[in-house]
Amino acid sequence: MGKHKETSAMEIDDQSSIPSDQISNPKFSVNVLQLLKSAQMQHGLRFGDYARYRRYCTARLRRLYKSLKFTHGRLKYTKRPISVSTVIEVRFLHLVLYTAERAWSHAMEKKTLPDGPNARQRSYLIGRLRKAVKWASLFQELSSIKGDSRTSLEAEAYAAYMKGSLLFEQDQNWDVALKCFKSARAVYEELGKYGDTENQVLCRERVEELEPSIRYCLHKIGESNLQTSELVSVGEMEGPALDLFKAKLEAAMAEARSQQATSMTEFHWLGNRFPISNAKTRVSILKAQELEKDIHGSATDSLPAEKKLVLYDKIFAAYHEARSCIRNDLVTAANSENVKDELSGLDKAIGAILGQRTIERNQLLVKIAKSKLNKVRDDKSEKVTKPEEVVRLYDLLLQNTADLSDLVSSGRDRKMEEVALGEECEMKSMVFRAERCFYLAKSYSLVGKRTEAYALYSRARSLADAVLKKLQSANAADQVMIKELKTLNNESRSNSCVEHAKGILEEEKAPENLSKKISNISLNGTDKKVEKLLMEKMDTYESSVGEANMKAVPRIETFPPAFQPVPRNPIVLDLAYNLIEFPSLDARMKKDKKGFISRFWV
Repeated sequence: MGKHKETSAMEIDDQSSIPSDQISNPKFSVNVLQLLKSAQMQHGLRFGDYARYRRYCTARLRRLYKSLKFTHGRLKYTKRPISVSTVIEVRFLHLVLYTAERAWSHAMEKKTLPDGPNARQRSYLIGRLRKAVKWASLFQELSSIKGDSRTSLEAEAYAAYMKGSLLFEQDQNWDVALKCFKSARAVYEELGKYGDTENQVLCRERVEELEPSIRYCLHKIGESNLQTSELVSVGEMEGPALDLFKAKLEAAMAEARSQQATSMTEFHWLGNRFPISNAKTRVSILKAQELEKDIHGSATDSLPAEKKLVLYDKIFAAYHEARSCIRNDLVTAANSENVKDELSGLDKAIGAILGQRTIERNQLLVKIAKSKLNKVRDDKSEKVTKPEEVVRLYDLLLQNTADLSDLVSSGRDRKMEEVALGEECEMKSMVFRAERCFYLAKSYSLVGKRTEAYALYSRARSLADAVLKKLQSANAADQVMIKELKTLNNESRSNSCVEHAKGILEEEKAPENLSKKISNISLNGTDKKVEKLLMEKMDTYESSVGEANMKAVPRIETFPPAFQPVPRNPIVLDLAYNLIEFPSLDARMKKDKKGFISRFWV
């Protein structure tokens, strides 16, 4: 039902005429929210591409102008205003609506530039938002007269949202902006009580998108106890209506960090204190520390893994920005050795923290891969996680721990905290090596290599035992790590027993399986997936029939043999012989001399 109404609204250009009985007193119906949401999601805003949506609005307006024969002249532009008397079809309301959308999308395109709008672009952005408010107000005025009650309400909410967005971007009249957003929310809350299910869902989504902007306005006018740092949780939703809010929120958070950075004079790391003189470095470190609180906070268990990975990426970006500022200061520093030593120590400290966060992120990736490895697949199209992928992640973790250990142990006068961090890296490296060995054994087990799998499981068990003894001898042992190592030890022992039993069974059945496979050897088998024939592998020590994971029937040689080229004498075809006219040679031929009597016997 909803899809039919959407199609009829979008394809209304195909109507060539309207009956005269409808022109006398028309009351047009436009499902504004559904129409715009469908257009936005289908033409770029699903991925935040405002330029594509603006091009769609321009093309849509061109089609509407041509189909309504409401063009503004061919040679000289002549403005044709749209008034109440002009609106004799619902497509005139579409003209006004899409013109407002085009201006709004152009403003949002400037707002979402990678480096943000400069002063000139911001002035242009405000102008386009004013234009959007002007056309939205005209749409509200026309809909109140020419539209039905629902269309009039939706037009009022649309115009209120546009006006609130303009004031929101201008950083002024927060009370008026709050009133506009609340008015739009009230309309959508009321409309969400009626209509079909699709309309109710759209209205509810719109109300949720307006809520962060309302809370931000309350925060700016001082009627809310909400702190600036707490606004981050408000803007976690997605939607075109939230892009202005997110940009404003980022600016507010940057301002709060700048104010907080003035009181930050030192950076503490493992008992060391490093002074920070650059304001940009302070702001970047503060941003990273705020994000770290989100990851290591009390609500971290409720965060999904995907959001945690996004937070880690933001932490890396903030710390890398801080390191680039520190290295620029090192280049421009004077010949003072003390300043250079302090900057080098700060760079080392931030590099060590980056190494720790990298290890944490890769451990999270290992956790995700393990959950997919042990999960029973319900959907056949779901990607299978193989043990080799987990092994690759543990290779990365071993490299990360080695790099962090080298970085921590690179100084001359090492403190006790640095020595403890180096020992912790060594312990983690042993744990990762045991885990890697376990999953490497699993990969060998899957391909039927029992001997290698048994040896690797035994090696993983011995490594786990060695780490367990070290951890249990330590005073402040990590109980979670001890529990994981005990689980790994038990699983390695059980899997090694299983591999040992399977190996014995396969060895006992080996002669029978070998005779079976030899009896199946054929000359002209039908399998086309055979890698090599038996005659091609005579110079390699490799079984052709005894492999447990071989599914195809082994073949000796192709029969009948394929044709081979045989050398022979060339064939010469003289095509020009029949076309050559040779001269007569009678004059050169020897003539026989005859006597007088022989002439009578001719």
